[in-house]
Amino acid sequence: MRLEGKTALITGAARGIGRSFAEAYIREGARVAVADIDTERARQTALELGDQAVAIELDVTCQESIERAVEQTVEALGCIDILVNNAAIFTAAPITEIHRDDFERVFDINVAGTLFTMQAVAEHMISRGAGGKIINMASQAGRRGEALVAVYCASKAAIISLTQSAGLNLIQHGINVNAIAPGVVDGEHWDGVDAFFAKYENKAPGEKKREVGDAVPFGRMGTADDLTGMAIFLASAEADYVVSQTYNVDGGNWMS
Repeated sequence: MRLEGKTALITGAARGIGRSFAEAYIREGARVAVADIDTERARQTALELGDQAVAIELDVTCQESIERAVEQTVEALGCIDILVNNAAIFTAAPITEIHRDDFERVFDINVAGTLFTMQAVAEHMISRGAGGKIINMASQAGRRGEALVAVYCASKAAIISLTQSAGLNLIQHGINVNAIAPGVVDGEHWDGVDAFFAKYENKAPGEKKREVGDAVPFGRMGTADDLTGMAIFLASAEADYVVSQTYNVDGGNWMS
């Protein structure tokens, strides 16, 4: 019960990693706002998670939606002690085939969405005067470039940098900002990732997924549940002295 009495807003929480975090936080005693652009699935997820969860509509590309989501979360839960910026999308293409629309959409969701959601929640935390924890989702892709993944890699590198800057700025208010950098995480999103590589590397469906899983030193791809321990730690009082860090949870893919 390390999060007993705490409240959390998790973006992109209707499915996948976000949902696993919501489940883990509730097990640790928190109440959770399941925020997602897919409102119907968010409602279903919140219903399945029980009385400790509420569904919140959130489009991180819209400032009004961000501000409304923060207000609704505070109305429903009383305050926000923890923010997890999880909402993100993936894209891949050779440098010569990157479209400006693709670039702008990825950065609008992955980077601007994280920044301005963090800003809105930080303003609430500062006005409340009780500090808080903010966790951003980076990636091993933010640690290095990849030939076909330039835009996504750049967006996640920006998350690592934003985490450092925001952490240094907000710790004066008792707000700890840190990040998690997963490696390759299995889930429904990997069908789309695999399709990009099947297209550009002329691979059979499923071949890229098998290859990246085999290449992980741990011996397999990660799962959303592999990330929950770090998410709980960074949200808890145990991480009060941890500031501006990005933790690799990737089965040994990247060492730093």
